[in-house]
Amino acid sequence: MLITIFSSYLLIKNRNLVQIFPKRLRELWSLWEIRSAVILSLILQIILILLGKRRKISRSSSLRFFLWFAYLSSDATATFCLSAISSTSGDTQGGSDDPNLGIMAFWAPLLVLHLGGQDTITAYSLEDNELYSRRFLGLGVQLIVAGNVIVRAWTNASLNFLVIPIFIAGIIKNGERIWALWHASRDHFRDSMLPPPDPGPNYAKYMEEYRSRTEEGFDVSLRRFIEPPIGSSSNNISFTTDRNSSLSEAEFLLYANNFFSIFKRLCADLILSFHDIENSQSFLRSRSCDEAFKLIEIELGFMYDLFYTKAAVAYSLIGGGCRRLGTFSFTITALWTFSVIKKDAYHKADVIITYLLLIGAIILEIRAVIVVLFSDWVIVWLHKHNNAVVHFLCRAIFSIRRARNRWYNTFFAKIGWSNTMSPITRWSNTILAKHRWSNTMAQYNLITFCLKDRPANCIVIRKIKSIYQSVEKYWSIDSKKVPDELKELIFQEFQRKLNAAENFKGCKNFCAYKGDWVLQQKQCYEKFCWSVDVAIDQSIILWHIATDLCYYSELDTTNKNSDPENVRNSKDMSRLLSNYMLYLLVMCPFMLPNGIGQIRFRDTCAEANVFFKDRNSILYRKEAEACKELLEVDTQIPPLEVKGDRCKSLLFDACRLAKSLNGLDTEQGWDRTKKWELISHVWVEMLSYAASQCRWNHHAEQLRRGGELLTHVWLLMAHLGITEQFQISQGHARARLIHE
Repeated sequence: MLITIFSSYLLIKNRNLVQIFPKRLRELWSLWEIRSAVILSLILQIILILLGKRRKISRSSSLRFFLWFAYLSSDATATFCLSAISSTSGDTQGGSDDPNLGIMAFWAPLLVLHLGGQDTITAYSLEDNELYSRRFLGLGVQLIVAGNVIVRAWTNASLNFLVIPIFIAGIIKNGERIWALWHASRDHFRDSMLPPPDPGPNYAKYMEEYRSRTEEGFDVSLRRFIEPPIGSSSNNISFTTDRNSSLSEAEFLLYANNFFSIFKRLCADLILSFHDIENSQSFLRSRSCDEAFKLIEIELGFMYDLFYTKAAVAYSLIGGGCRRLGTFSFTITALWTFSVIKKDAYHKADVIITYLLLIGAIILEIRAVIVVLFSDWVIVWLHKHNNAVVHFLCRAIFSIRRARNRWYNTFFAKIGWSNTMSPITRWSNTILAKHRWSNTMAQYNLITFCLKDRPANCIVIRKIKSIYQSVEKYWSIDSKKVPDELKELIFQEFQRKLNAAENFKGCKNFCAYKGDWVLQQKQCYEKFCWSVDVAIDQSIILWHIATDLCYYSELDTTNKNSDPENVRNSKDMSRLLSNYMLYLLVMCPFMLPNGIGQIRFRDTCAEANVFFKDRNSILYRKEAEACKELLEVDTQIPPLEVKGDRCKSLLFDACRLAKSLNGLDTEQGWDRTKKWELISHVWVEMLSYAASQCRWNHHAEQLRRGGELLTHVWLLMAHLGITEQFQISQGHARARLIHE
């Protein structure tokens, strides 16, 4: 990248190319090319520190694109400035006597400071962590370029000596960034999770003693005992099992931090121990649904910080605190010294830009310190060091948080903006509140997608087929807040499975179910087994369409608002999960097991479009009328026997499933409450199956996109023992010789 940027700069400097522009424009560009680039570099750093952690709580695609652009442009801009300053100093004869060159050389270490990045966004994606060695090599080249600029402009002036502390601060920040990337890289992270080598008891000595005692005539026998796990962080957790007892926010953070130190092994493809699962189950069984999901949210917040920020190296009191104090002191010293030295020989614009760079660096450092002080990591550290001073600091931090939110609410209320009227108010409350993820779930509906007006009137987009298909997919995505009722449904379903499991092996077996266990419990497995004993992508499409058909078929006979509350909740939760799972299949297929879900979806949409076009009366009309027409199709003969296996459409297979579900009330005497409970529970089991089958790196990638409900379910299942990543044993067994 450095070579490409430097080559591009030399191309711009080529006089033959520049001659095509007017002389006035060439002079303006020559005067402001470096100055404008340096200011742009500072602006990009401000954007990164303000929006770096914003993506953790937002699903906005525009925010992701803007942050991605700033992340990539920040390094490129700083590198471009260093190359331009270096080229200028090389082109200037006797440049060391030029005061303007001297002040530009002072910008070089400030640009190195920018290359160190911000604490809130060290890596944009997980792949960036694997490139720490490339970053280290690039840093070496950039330091050489900056050092070359400094040496060429050295005149023993006061300004030259200010370069040294800023240069040291830049090296420290770049070292932190590379260290954080290395710490979160796959190989090092896995190695850090491995326990120390355990040679076990001395077998040779054990057998020698056994033979010796036997020869002496002793009656020797073996007795096994359970040895507690060595070095397990779970031993340090004191559990509160009283459901009525409430935990403070600091105590909850401490529990979450202790659990995170255990369950982050899932992100290294390592297994959990018998004791880890037992402890987490004991804790969650005594807590409510809200507390369980809050625990998961905090742990995933720690996971995000570990992989995407400098938390691993910057949020420690001794190492991170000393480094932050050092960089801040160096920058303050440079600003104070620059303010008192004579600046008459320098261009006024260069002096102003230098002040902006120094003040901006100080503000960025202060902002970084504030982020650290109000982070969950610091609260955990303070709570672990239990004394009066720490209690005072904890209360002060939480009081400032609450006062800050109240002040902003009062301010916006006084100027006449309410939460329902002003998007600025909503944004302010969101960014200031302690949200740990977006708490939303995307929605994608197949029938709505087929009936919706296309954004295809643009002929140019239609001709570019790949762009058109992408735009068409995103056109139909909706987003809903994850309701508390859905979390309660998921948590209660997991609790029901734990109560049904005889042992830990039974809990582990629940990972393999994708709707069949619920059907067996409801005693209708044989009736619907054909819809769940298939690939998960096929089950999702079948049950998605069937859920819509059942939902809209009841609108003619009942009023949704007149439904009993339990029926209404089951219907709403079923549709939310149905649309969410289809969204995962269409937009995030990498989070589901390998299959041909994309082919099935496209073929099903194609058949639905043909069906709707043949009935122009329902084309571009409401979904209820389309579902009614679908249910009127005679499906006595299975579609597979008519169409063969070439077409992967599941449209009319789903119609068969919907008719069977609607027939439960007449064939088996079910009421609508029982039917919708069945549908909602099947969807929860499909969700849990998909969560357990998704690789950890795909879960971690979603943390930078606002988070996914699937990821929270995955970690909650691991806490409850519904995971394949733990060993089932009776503890750490050892043997001892017993003789009489």
